[in-house]
Amino acid sequence: MQDLPDQLANGLALGALYGLIAIGYTMVYGIVQLINFAHGEIFMIGGFGALTAYLWLPEGTGLVVALPLMILLGVVCATLVGVGAERFAYRPLRGGPRLSPLITAIGLSLALQQAVWSFYPDAKKARPFPQFSGGDFDLGFVSLSREDLFIFVAAPVCMIALGVFVAKTRTGRAMQATSQDPDTAKLMGINTDRIIVMAFAIGAAFAAIAAIAQGFKTGEVSFRMGFIAGLKAFTAAVLGGIGNIYGAMVGGLVLGVAEAMATAYIGDIPGLEQFGGGSWKDVWAFVLLILVLLIRPQGILGERLADRA
Repeated sequence: MQDLPDQLANGLALGALYGLIAIGYTMVYGIVQLINFAHGEIFMIGGFGALTAYLWLPEGTGLVVALPLMILLGVVCATLVGVGAERFAYRPLRGGPRLSPLITAIGLSLALQQAVWSFYPDAKKARPFPQFSGGDFDLGFVSLSREDLFIFVAAPVCMIALGVFVAKTRTGRAMQATSQDPDTAKLMGINTDRIIVMAFAIGAAFAAIAAIAQGFKTGEVSFRMGFIAGLKAFTAAVLGGIGNIYGAMVGGLVLGVAEAMATAYIGDIPGLEQFGGGSWKDVWAFVLLILVLLIRPQGILGERLADRA
């Protein structure tokens, strides 16, 4: 129990990371009813974009100096891929059979993985990611690593900015209108194609920031990193209520804390020793998903149209 505050901090950091990725799933689904299974690979490309920015800088450049450029290039790369996917892969299939975009998303996911594996230098193995120098911050009751502090700052800033954007701006209100009734929104003069592109762009930008956070946390980026992270983020979106932008973050936090607690403590329960440790964390995440769907199929917060983006 002495480690409980640290485990909670680890879980919240992991959950905030999942939540940032999950927002991309839930925004796209909220507007076009599409599960973009290539979103995990957009997350991965954001990580490689940030690494590229760091490698471009002169050797010895401090990470604090490099970080703004890493975020900028990571976001630009992820956003370009996300917007390109919408324009050339999903838009031609809009209005067609619902299975077609889903199959296209899976194919696009594999294509993006293969593209990075084939064309990014030395991407056939995990590439080292820059790390913060210095020790953890001791707050008395809990120790926070600099990597966790990054996500604890980035996630609230992103969520607050998105909340203000959706609630207060004209484009944000157009997003809400499009999510509720795209045909009526179009009749009212809203350019729904532009709104859909915005949803893909915002989701991709958040995924890039999450990829940078994961790179800091694990010390590497890999062409495979998007598969599990994307699957967990999709789980978080469903947990919170698919289509609800706040539910995506809540679902991510719940999932992250559940993973951390299960990894740390399940093995200490008599009779469950073999189910503890990191090798079972993915299993417990999906056990949680099944339980939530059995008890509350609409997710923790449900799908509230006013909160859909």
